[in-house]
Amino acid sequence: MIVDVHTHTPTHRHTVPPEERTTFTGWRPDRPVITTNSWADQDEGVAAADVSIVFNIAVDDPLGAVGMPYRPEDTNTATAAFAGADPARRVGFMSVDPTRKDAFDEADRCREMGLRGVKLGPNYQDFDPLGRPALDFYAYCERHGLPILFHQGASPIRAAPLRYTYPLVTDEVALRFPELRVVMAHMGHPWGRETVVTIRKHPHVYADVSSIYLRPWVCYESLLAAVEWGCAHKLLLGSDFPVATTAEAIAGLRAVNDLVRGTALPRVPAETVEAIIHADALGALGLR
Repeated sequence: MIVDVHTHTPTHRHTVPPEERTTFTGWRPDRPVITTNSWADQDEGVAAADVSIVFNIAVDDPLGAVGMPYRPEDTNTATAAFAGADPARRVGFMSVDPTRKDAFDEADRCREMGLRGVKLGPNYQDFDPLGRPALDFYAYCERHGLPILFHQGASPIRAAPLRYTYPLVTDEVALRFPELRVVMAHMGHPWGRETVVTIRKHPHVYADVSSIYLRPWVCYESLLAAVEWGCAHKLLLGSDFPVATTAEAIAGLRAVNDLVRGTALPRVPAETVEAIIHADALGALGLR
């Protein structure tokens, strides 16, 4: 089974009207990304996966400084509707700002709607990932068996603080909440080594490889570090749709050694790449 653990819920149920089509140039280095998309667009984009985990990020300034087209009041309702329409192929995650007074009420509502995990972007949502409100929310997630997928690493959004996404912050979270299941998105790019040493030491902390294949050296360096530190089995497939498709993610991983062809540099074993593509992500995150 192929599970894409990192996809963003479509912004439109039906075909996006031309006047509502939006793009953003900062998400990948080679072309703009269409940031408004339909349910059909999403299905086409993740067709190479048997199951996809879907979520949005709840932010207070849609299409503002953070550049996210999702209103907080619509984020989780839209995700629940999309995931619920095809539960055999879609697993919905909620997004909650832990600093909001209604954070736990919203989380309870999301669980009732069938959302089974959480996506947090402390840099985009502008909260301290080690602050008291966040720690209280992690305790809630650990108690209720909700895995958290954290945005980790770089962002082109100027207003998004990088200090909130440094991978070693996740080490602090995992030390406090040893039973909380965590996914570190993007292998914390460009801090792949810091991500690797974090997932290596914590049994329930994983990393996804979403978007790293768009920067070949980061991809090669990060995957090789995981091999050398013996924790490549903690890596999960992710596309970051609509930034890329699942098929593009798979092809990018399989091309990881193209960069070093004709050199004496070590290779990432092909069997390691295939193991990432076919990783038992649902089992790892307790989502069977």
